[in-house]
Amino acid sequence: MPDPSSTSGPAARRPRNRLRWVKWIAAIALVALLVGEAIYLWPRLHESWTAVREIHWGWLAACVVAQAVSLSAFGRVQKQLLDAGGVQVRQRKSVAVIYGSTAMSLTLPAGQVFSTAFTYRETRRWGASPVVASWQLAISGVIAAAGLAVLGVAGGLVVGSSFNTFTVVLPIIGVIAIVAAVRYISNHPESIKQFARWGLRKYNAFRNHDLDAGAEAIDKVIGQIQSVQLGKRDGALTLSWSAVHRLADVACLAFACFAVGADPRLSGLFIAFAAGKAVGSVPLAPGGLVVVDATLIAFLTSAASITASQAVASALVYRGVSFILVAIVGWIVFLVLFRKHQHADLEFDIALERQETSDLGRAAEHDRDSKGDPETA
Repeated sequence: MPDPSSTSGPAARRPRNRLRWVKWIAAIALVALLVGEAIYLWPRLHESWTAVREIHWGWLAACVVAQAVSLSAFGRVQKQLLDAGGVQVRQRKSVAVIYGSTAMSLTLPAGQVFSTAFTYRETRRWGASPVVASWQLAISGVIAAAGLAVLGVAGGLVVGSSFNTFTVVLPIIGVIAIVAAVRYISNHPESIKQFARWGLRKYNAFRNHDLDAGAEAIDKVIGQIQSVQLGKRDGALTLSWSAVHRLADVACLAFACFAVGADPRLSGLFIAFAAGKAVGSVPLAPGGLVVVDATLIAFLTSAASITASQAVASALVYRGVSFILVAIVGWIVFLVLFRKHQHADLEFDIALERQETSDLGRAAEHDRDSKGDPETA
């Protein structure tokens, strides 16, 4: 009789072998990219190293301050959006979460996933409902994408380049659509509730379920959306702080260039910055390692009109501040302020679920009592 393990062994090992080949291919591609970049930059590395050794410390300090202002402004964006959802949080706590989530995004494989989950969990700890926490993440991300597109287009227009209108219009339309949808639901909850329940009944009838199954969950979500009140003042402040966040990051790149003696064109800085951030958003390597650096060097040389040696030195300084320094500070903040939270995550989730279930039950009971009492009805 054949051994079952011997027959199932090759089939069980096949996915693992395929995964091993993928890892090897990725590693070889990364090594080849590093070697190619080193060969291309080798004649200029000596000049770049000289520029770094003769760095202007005042401009380097300005570079660090600009990056701190950028992250602090993004913390303000998060705080303002949570305020619109009825969640009061101190700026210090908001910035701490920004540093921790940024460190995860920069250094971990699939860091954006861990970063989003970490931010979502912490905002829930501050009292945000699932809808408010998700709203804050969605709108801040869309606004950041719109700001990046505007910077890239602005740089392209200055140098006379053509651009795809779709790339800048789409994020702006996304911001307007999300805000408009939330405000409409907040101002017309009953009409939305009736429409949602009509769709739910059709779905339940198709699945042969109870027609009112899930109605309480719909009421809960609509009630959470009603708590989001993004007025004109909140919207203006959110957009203003988002602009400060992006422009301060561009200033950080500019100061990095000045620190090594370069004099870049402003339009070229916008283009190089937008290209670097766009490439860094693709999860090829943690923090866009190598890929972002190569993109910055290429665009600083071509669009910002500085020498290749200066571009290498500028990219090294900028990435040292915006990548390495921010990651170090972010992980320190995480270990000091948030590490203890991770041990209580399961208990927190269970307690939160029980509380929300209890609140939902009391709300449903109140609705039934109101409908059954003629005087209150």
